[in-house]
Amino acid sequence: MPKVDRRIMKTKEAINNAFIQLMSERDFNKITINDISERANINRGTIYLHYTDKFDLLDKCIDEHLGNMLNFCTSTKTGEERLNIFHSLLPMFKYFEENYLLYSSMLSNKGISCFHDKMIRMSINGINELINTGKINQEYNKDVDIQFMASAFVGTVEWWIKNDMPHSPQFMAQQLWNIFERNQLFNP
Repeated sequence: MPKVDRRIMKTKEAINNAFIQLMSERDFNKITINDISERANINRGTIYLHYTDKFDLLDKCIDEHLGNMLNFCTSTKTGEERLNIFHSLLPMFKYFEENYLLYSSMLSNKGISCFHDKMIRMSINGINELINTGKINQEYNKDVDIQFMASAFVGTVEWWIKNDMPHSPQFMAQQLWNIFERNQLFNP
C-alpha cells in the first residue's frame, strides 16, 4: 500500500470538516467552494486538487463515512459474533452517535437526497448478503423482505437522528432487533 502524505491527509480532513460544519449551518445549494476554502483556511485551488467540485466532495464524503461505518461495525467482529445481527446494529448506532454532526446535516439538508439513497443501497446490499448466507428467513418474498428491512432500518436511523437521538444506541439497537425478531425476519 503506497504511503499517503500526511499533509494531504490533513488538508482533506480540513476540507471535510469545513464542509460538514457548513452543511450544519446552511443548505448544500448555498455552499460554495469559496465558503469551504475560507472555513478550512486553505486556498480554493487546493480544494480543486482533490475534488472536481462541491458535488464530488459531497459524494466522496458520503462514501467515506458510510464505508467507515461499515468498517467500524465489522472490524471488531469475528466468527459467529460477526453473523449476529444485533451485534452489528449496536456498533452502527454508536457510529451514528459519534458522527452526529455529519449525519444530522446530511439528513436535514434539503439539497442532499443522494445520502438517503446511498444508505438504502448500502442496507439492501447488506441484507441481500444475509439472505444469501441463510441468516434471513427465506419463506417470504426476498424482494419484499429486503425492501422492508432496508426501509425500516434507514427510516429508524433517520427518525433517531432528526429527533436529536432521544434514546441510547443500545436502546435503539435492541428495539430494532426486537422488531425484526418479532416479525420472524431472521432464522434462529
